[in-house]
Amino acid sequence: MTAIDVGPVATPEFEPVAVTAQYAPPPAGIDPDRAKGWMKRLWPMVRAHRRTLVVGAATGVVALALQVAVPAAGRSAVDAAITGDRRALWIVAGLIAAFGAGRMVFGGINRFYLFKLGWNVETDLRAIMYEHLTRLSFSYYDRTQSGDVISRANSDIRSVQLLLSFGPLISMNVLMFVMALGFMVYIHPWLALVALAPLPGVYWFGLKFRNQVFPLSWVTQARMADLATIVDENVNGTRVVKSFAAEERQIALLGRSAQRIQWTNVEIANSRARWNPLIESLPRLGTAMVVLYGGWLAIDGTVSVGTLLAFSAYVIMLQVPFRMAGFVLMQGQRAGAAAQRIFEILDEVPEIVDSPAAVDIVEPRGQVDFEEVRFGYNAETPVLDGFTLHIEPGERVAIVGSTGSGKSTVVRLLDRFYDVDSGSVRIDGADVRDVTLRSLRHTVGLVLDEPFLFSASVHDNIAYGRPTASRSQVVAAAEAAQAHGFICELADGYDTEVGERGYTLSGGQRQRIAIARTLLANPKVLVLDDATSAIDVTVEEAIHQALQELMANRTTIIIAHRLSTISLAERVVVLGQGRVSNMGTHAELLAADPHYVEILARHSEDEVPADVSGNGDGQRGSRAGFSENGR
Repeated sequence: MTAIDVGPVATPEFEPVAVTAQYAPPPAGIDPDRAKGWMKRLWPMVRAHRRTLVVGAATGVVALALQVAVPAAGRSAVDAAITGDRRALWIVAGLIAAFGAGRMVFGGINRFYLFKLGWNVETDLRAIMYEHLTRLSFSYYDRTQSGDVISRANSDIRSVQLLLSFGPLISMNVLMFVMALGFMVYIHPWLALVALAPLPGVYWFGLKFRNQVFPLSWVTQARMADLATIVDENVNGTRVVKSFAAEERQIALLGRSAQRIQWTNVEIANSRARWNPLIESLPRLGTAMVVLYGGWLAIDGTVSVGTLLAFSAYVIMLQVPFRMAGFVLMQGQRAGAAAQRIFEILDEVPEIVDSPAAVDIVEPRGQVDFEEVRFGYNAETPVLDGFTLHIEPGERVAIVGSTGSGKSTVVRLLDRFYDVDSGSVRIDGADVRDVTLRSLRHTVGLVLDEPFLFSASVHDNIAYGRPTASRSQVVAAAEAAQAHGFICELADGYDTEVGERGYTLSGGQRQRIAIARTLLANPKVLVLDDATSAIDVTVEEAIHQALQELMANRTTIIIAHRLSTISLAERVVVLGQGRVSNMGTHAELLAADPHYVEILARHSEDEVPADVSGNGDGQRGSRAGFSENGR
């Protein structure tokens, strides 16, 4: 069999997914100062769209000025009608019509630009958060629920966007309040003071409302994240749920979570019902006082009828911000809580990053060294303790050990998913902490025991590491992985959509596509982490025959349980007590190492005969047969 023609792979930038960016990056990020309030931290992103903000604000001010000018013009119209001045009445009527038309035009522009501002910031915030999530280390995802991340990246960002879209519109009402008050003071200061009398009470009730809603909003957002986690786990784990007939139990769990959200929402509704009517109604007391006091002044002839009517209109304008105050306060508290939850992610510092002096692996040879490596997922329990192993370029090494011995941890440290607690991992003599992550992961290719496929076509999944690969290169990789046959039998061949996580395919089919995906990337160091665990023995043998040639001049690390997979290796390394307990050929270890024999015997007992099915994919009794990946 001939080697796969994958063409030139390495690029000067060591960009495995070498595609041209179609969209510009966000123009700004959040303020890194954690001591600042959430709006101040978000301000750099808003300021980056200053043109949209300025146009929206300017047109809004003009629209409000025209709106506030209408009652003043109406005052002149009423007074002109009372005095019988028809010419003045026509002029004022024309002005009011012009004010209305201008209010319509500038108000429309204002709304367009302010909503555009909200959507722009939301888009930037999503892009920044996703980019940051891709840089966070595996340790972050080990301790974080996926539903919580999804909730923060969706509903929390939407809460911020809603405030940014509607907040400026509501702020304009505050400006209208100021303008109206200015006209009122200009017309009659004492009457204006009467209209303002209830405002201290409005402020006090608004403060009480805010103090109750903010903590409830935070709890609501957190409980919505819990609900999203339950839904995510039940959708992704539907095979486990159904296999144990646990639907009713999961529905009850979802119901309890929904009831917890219901409680906080009801409490927020109670707060709104208690305080909003007071906030909205107190300004109307000012209306009554203006009508009473202004009526006396009009009867005494101190003010004209037109002035009294204008004052009544301005008092209504004063009430608008207060009628919306409840919504503003609630949305503001929700947005504030949501922003804080977003910032918690953006403030998370990645643990695995390139060092300032990191260099690219330019021409990898494939030498791998582990030197006195100590590592544990928690400080109290080391998984590897004094692990030392030297692998020559082009050598094929199988790592064997009992469950939990740290076999997969070895390859995770090699690809720098985690950093060692002590010791070092080296590739071609360079510590992996001193080389760039992109070039390291371009050099070390992984085929995991639980292959993940994207909801895309078979072609796109195989070409994931090389999006520019031609169809012939993709087919060649699929043929080497013994996947071409079943792919051609799919409805649309290589253009068939595999569905979420590839669950429309069997476990063995997914594994073969994952193998093809890694082979197409053509890494210098190939890691097979139990990569043929769900594949029929006959198909596995054909894959091994292809791999024998493909592994030539390529360092290969095989995490294996099956004897057939171990046979691919030139040397077998046995793990025990977090370190290498023995090494040699399979025959040497079989003759001299009881621990090695025990490991093989245990896994042999766990295996079941291959399922002779149409697609040739058997399942192992101990792993794939009862795993979510089995089909």
